[in-house]
Amino acid sequence: MTAHLSVREVLQTIVSSARRLLACEYAALGVPDDAGSFAEFVVDGVTDEQWAAIGPVPRQHGLLAVMLRDAVPLRLADIREHADFDGWPAGHPQMCEFLGMPITDGDETLGALFLANKPGGFTAQDEDLLRLLAGHAALALVNARLYERSRELSIVDERNRIARELHDAVTQKLFSLRLTAEAAATLLHRDPGQAATELDTVRRLAAEAAEEVRAIVVGLRPADLDGDGLDLALRKQADLLNRVHRARVRFTGGTSRLTPVRQEAVYRIAQEALHNALRHAAPTTVQVRLSTVDGSAVLEIVDDGAGFEPDAAGGAGRRLGLASMRERARAAGGRLTVRSRPGAGTTVRLEVPTGG
Repeated sequence: MTAHLSVREVLQTIVSSARRLLACEYAALGVPDDAGSFAEFVVDGVTDEQWAAIGPVPRQHGLLAVMLRDAVPLRLADIREHADFDGWPAGHPQMCEFLGMPITDGDETLGALFLANKPGGFTAQDEDLLRLLAGHAALALVNARLYERSRELSIVDERNRIARELHDAVTQKLFSLRLTAEAAATLLHRDPGQAATELDTVRRLAAEAAEEVRAIVVGLRPADLDGDGLDLALRKQADLLNRVHRARVRFTGGTSRLTPVRQEAVYRIAQEALHNALRHAAPTTVQVRLSTVDGSAVLEIVDDGAGFEPDAAGGAGRRLGLASMRERARAAGGRLTVRSRPGAGTTVRLEVPTGG
């Protein structure tokens, strides 16, 4: 049972093992839901044709409800003589001898095993064996549930990563691409040569955006980092933005070698800070500075734009951007500070250790 990580596989293994070990004709296992039915109900010994004829998954009634409510074993010579027996649907196989066993984890009833039709009836030894099997089943079922929950969380984390990457990287590229395309359209009749130059930039930006999307989907590092390293990648980013935006964007400095994870954090935070400045602040100048101070790489993005109140940042885009930068800084073991006020520009400062 513990070899399976899917809840459904674990349940089916439990049922088939119980039927085989106790040499009975039928076995079933029900996992209750909160709506009076069963989240899972698996059987062994019933053909596909019989199962189709039985109809929908049973609700929690009769002996099924008793087993889940009382959570105690139930061994009967003839199930039909029990006071809570209330019959079967049409097409259900006839059953006589019965052994039921709850599957529990502490005070929680995870489900119940139902075995039927053993020639000569179920014995006390059968009950002990099924109790032992139910104990192992509880452990396996809890483990499978935890595994599936961890997979769900991993999927959520991956979705959040993709959303963050799209916002941090691709949105900025598309914003620059749109501005450049608008400039090309304006110049088309007045200065065709310059318009062609702008269209070349559009083509390059579109290719870079496509590359960023591909890298995000497969979880790769930014292409510029792999090819150029952090210093040159930031310089290229600043040069590109300087060409396509009205603001003067400049990069200065350099830093000691960082781990790949920290390089990417610095690069993505720089991208987001630049994007926020150019989109929201209408600056005339933006400085990108990278240096090494007391064993830390220090990135500063300084603009002379409109500024804002960091604790009451307006706009969903900017709020997401600040949260994304802070999350990246924490994940890289760094510290991010944002200094700004209306009319006085903004400084984003990131400190990241250069050690391992």
